[in-house]
Amino acid sequence: MNLQPIIEKNRPLLTELEQQLATFDFGATSNAQQAYQELSREHQRLSRMLGLWDDCQRYEQELADAKEMLELEDDAEMLDVVKAEIAELEQKQLAADRELKTLILPPHPSENRNIIVEIRPAAGGDEASLFAGDLFRMYTRLAEQRNWKYDVLELTETEVGGVKDVAFSLQGESIYRFMQYESGVHRVQRIPTTESGGRIHTSTVTVAVLPEAEEVDIKINPEDLRIDVFRASGPGGQCVNTTDSAVRVTHVPTGVSVASQQEKSQHRNREIAMRILRSRLLEAKQAEEDAKNAAQRRSQVGTGDRSERIRTYNFPQSRVSDHRFGITRHDLQAILEGNMDGLLGEIISIAVERRLQAELDD
Repeated sequence: MNLQPIIEKNRPLLTELEQQLATFDFGATSNAQQAYQELSREHQRLSRMLGLWDDCQRYEQELADAKEMLELEDDAEMLDVVKAEIAELEQKQLAADRELKTLILPPHPSENRNIIVEIRPAAGGDEASLFAGDLFRMYTRLAEQRNWKYDVLELTETEVGGVKDVAFSLQGESIYRFMQYESGVHRVQRIPTTESGGRIHTSTVTVAVLPEAEEVDIKINPEDLRIDVFRASGPGGQCVNTTDSAVRVTHVPTGVSVASQQEKSQHRNREIAMRILRSRLLEAKQAEEDAKNAAQRRSQVGTGDRSERIRTYNFPQSRVSDHRFGITRHDLQAILEGNMDGLLGEIISIAVERRLQAELDD
């Protein structure tokens, strides 16, 4: 894929942005600060993109020189040094190329948003709830490794130590770009501890990644809301408090409903429910826009719909397979410990290449 025409087209745009930032008039409009921040983000994107392109060209030349040296060198010790240098350069080139391709495409509207992740068991009973807990742990471990902040908004556990449902927020730079492809059905194949015959069971868990919405993003008419309060329940449905602290908020026009019982305060539970509700409504709005404007891209990279089976975790073979992108890895335990950079890096790289190809074909 020849990216040079796209790169050269963007060089004068960077110069133009630098001029706009240098002469920006903060008194021109009422939302000048927001406009300046948007210009600054676009300047950072273009500057980083062009820098990565230059890095890729340099790595390519250095690799060519190192491979030529490999052909000419006879000394065994020096050959080992050159081979190690080639391996390092190839890794650097791959990482730069992947990041470059993500920056060439126009940013998604949710690129700079934080996210809310919802995880629920689907099919498989107790085994599904246990795997929902495994996925929750996987994502929180990932957050710790990448220095993202996470906040548990809602968590209901089961009697067997699994998760009935969990919602948590993740906060970090470009976090939506990194996590957007996690939405969908995650399938697990393993032998449950209670299975005496050694048979492999298949269970499924749904994951939804929602760009977090602010009040200014989604205007909700209070008259469109139905608020119900009830007593919070724990594993098995038993009551865990004696007051009506749990809250269910329903957006009547769309039928979207969110319940929260994590906190002891009814007011706090209402805040959490509204936070999740706004994000679900924003997700639906953006999905509608994507369907109108990018039907070809959606068919190529997957819809991100939570009903779409996206990945299988096969424990007997220590295998993780992503069905959308044809990726198979044999480091299941490492991935469940949050070491997902390799897997997610491959996914993002393939998704971006497909989108780029679609843009070039147009």
